[in-house]
Amino acid sequence: MNRLSIVRIIFKAALLLTIMALPFTLQSCYYDVEEELYQNTPCVTENVTFSQTIQPILVRNCTTCHTGAAGSGGIDLSTHAGASVVANNGRLIGAVTHAGGFTPMPQGASQLPACTINQIKAWVEAGAPNN
Repeated sequence: MNRLSIVRIIFKAALLLTIMALPFTLQSCYYDVEEELYQNTPCVTENVTFSQTIQPILVRNCTTCHTGAAGSGGIDLSTHAGASVVANNGRLIGAVTHAGGFTPMPQGASQLPACTINQIKAWVEAGAPNN
């Protein structure tokens, strides 16, 4: 065997090992239930603000469908003005808690984590301020 043959065999062996390991790396550590992934992280519901707490929740979970005047169901959650309307009329809490008589939101997805719901409730109970 010459040197080129040995290099080819080593290359093929390394390629085969890489291909065999690929499925294990692709299934890695993806986990989408935040409360179970970060179990020791306390749920902060004091001093919940629209800009720092609620708006990021709405952007992650709601504004794909509920943005602008043409928002699904006529609901605009992209601004404080729109979010406060559904917060103050009870539709926001009813939807995210999947309460009877309300369309469960996010639509087609599992219920938001309990901490997220509690943060939304705290903001609504504080009068849905624009802070």
